Amino acid sequence: MKSRGMQRANFKGCRRLVVKIGTSSLAHETGKLNLAIMENLVRQLADLHNQGREVLLVTSGAIGAGAGKLALRRFPRTIPEKQACAAVGQGILLHMYEKLFAEYGITAGQVLLTREDFAIRRRFLNAQNTLRALLDFGVVPIINENDTVAVDEIRLGDNDHLSALVAGLMGADLLCMLTDTDGLYTADPRENPDARLISWIEEITPEIERLAGAAGSRLGTGGMVTKLHAVRIATHAGVTTVIARASVDNILRRILAGEELGTVFRALPRRMEMRKQWIAYGAAVAGRIVVDAGAARALREKGKSLLPSGVMAVEGGFEMGQTVSIVDPEGREIGRGLANYSAAEIERIKGRQTAAVPEILGYRHYEEVVHRNNMVIEP
Repeated sequence: MKSRGMQRANFKGCRRLVVKIGTSSLAHETGKLNLAIMENLVRQLADLHNQGREVLLVTSGAIGAGAGKLALRRFPRTIPEKQACAAVGQGILLHMYEKLFAEYGITAGQVLLTREDFAIRRRFLNAQNTLRALLDFGVVPIINENDTVAVDEIRLGDNDHLSALVAGLMGADLLCMLTDTDGLYTADPRENPDARLISWIEEITPEIERLAGAAGSRLGTGGMVTKLHAVRIATHAGVTTVIARASVDNILRRILAGEELGTVFRALPRRMEMRKQWIAYGAAVAGRIVVDAGAARALREKGKSLLPSGVMAVEGGFEMGQTVSIVDPEGREIGRGLANYSAAEIERIKGRQTAAVPEILGYRHYEEVVHRNNMVIEP
């Protein structure tokens, strides 16, 4: 494998870049936008755009900006309150970005997404085509979750998750997650003066996950835990990811120049194909299939499809074609896949040989409960 210096040096050749910036970096504690940070960010993105690179910006801040505009005495807590603040703040946020990009002769375009845009394959492909068209037109997409209409059932949850999905969707070379910390530390630097910044991470192990703190700032929705979840999605999709501090001068230019800034998470060597990205991370999980130990080994080690004989239990009321989580007898997720039968049908044929399915159901659409080609196994 290449050395870490060589890998950072390769950032100079990055052609397509997704940048995510969080509310904690974009807004003051009052909720008002931090114009100095925004101006610095847009200037860097404009310069990268002028170099011929394709840049996509995933931005938080709409709810915070709306709360500031409405002069709320506390940050909104309920979904309707957050949606109202987002309705006010989204216009403020986009107007500021448009104004700043226009100073450099660059057009910005707003794209608002929800989980459904990733969970439904037709919408997943439509989002991809729209973003590609914007890039072809030389537009910088300004992407945010559609907080004005999203509810718990269709929320992505945070823009860390959204940025990782966008990076995978667009086959980005690099995802830069800009936040209010320099990266991942060996301990909480606010509490431990001996905490050391980790510059390079080959793989997100349980030990690395334990280093992540808990919640984010008052204005934001995510902390380092959510960032690591997002990093896992991006790196599995073949996208190298960097977590770095937004307020560092010329942070994007310096990262792309190969400077040792932030924490770099190495992408997995093989980029997951687009359809499997959708199965693994885009589609909403409609239920679970519990498999026995033998089936778990066959799926993990031999790349086999899941047959009825290996199924122990079914959870949820999913239909044929929906995404299910496949778990071992201890409840650990093995992977995800598209079910060839409904939950009710699998309940009837679980533990039985494939040859018995026509007699039990009166038909047999498929030999497999989940075919290997429609399955993603956890690395």
